[in-house]
Formats: sequence, structure tokens, C-alpha cells
Amino acid sequence: MKAVIQRVSEASVTVEGKITGKIAWGLLILLGIEPEDGQEDIDWLCRKIVNMRIFNDENGVMNRSALDINGEYLVISQFTLHASTKKGNRPSYTHAAKPDIAIPLYEQFVKTLAKHAEKNIETGIFGADMKVRLLNDGPVTILLDTKNKE
Repeated sequence: MKAVIQRVSEASVTVEGKITGKIAWGLLILLGIEPEDGQEDIDWLCRKIVNMRIFNDENGVMNRSALDINGEYLVISQFTLHASTKKGNRPSYTHAAKPDIAIPLYEQFVKTLAKHAEKNIETGIFGADMKVRLLNDGPVTILLDTKNKE
């Protein structure tokens, strides 16, 4: 499971002209799922996301987590995080989980994140053509991969 975490001042996702998720200050999470991912990956990633100290304290030092600042969360499914670009110029997505595997894991990720964050999680619509708007704060962008925990 891979995630791109972006610290944002605001973010939203629109599907067919309708906003499906919108947050103010917090984290935009682009989530990619592989077939072998499971609950252990979800638990590790959610704990890491809510506790990652990437928000500034009163001294301007990144020393606060999304939990500390009562930040909001927007989760967007992003199968292209698992693109293989080793050969040629057209990426291959064979490492990304198919919808029958990815959708339940995505939904479980959102539920688990809500539990860890103790708040509602905003989302896009899995598999839809989504338009994502964000105002990256910093900019701060972090890459996480559950296959590289150590």
C-alpha cells in the first residue's frame, strides 16, 4: 500500500461537477493499493498518517501531528501510484489491485483512519474520473509505502 500525504490549507474533489469531499487545514491522502495488501498495512499506514509530525508548532518547527492540530482528512484512490515505468514510455499498472480487491481495502482504510483520527473522513469516489484541487501548505509532501516500513 502506497500513500502520498500532502499537508494542505484546503482540498476538494469533484466528480461530474459535484463536490464529493472537501476539507480545510489537514491532509490530502492519495492511496494506492496492491493485491497483497491487508489489514496490517492499513493499520500501520493509518497510525503513521495521524501521528506524523508535519505541522508547525509555535516556533515554526514541524513538530505537530494532524491529531494535535485537529486536522481534517481527504482520501483519494490512486491506482497510478503503482505504475511500473521500467520499460518504454507507457506505464503499466499490473501491480495495482483490481477493483474487487481494492474497493474493500479502500473502504476499510477509510474506516480505520476515521477510528484513529476520531473524526469523519472525506473521500472521492473509487474509480471515478475525479478532479482534485488543493492548496499545498509548505509545500509538504510525504511518500509512504507499507512495503518499506523499516
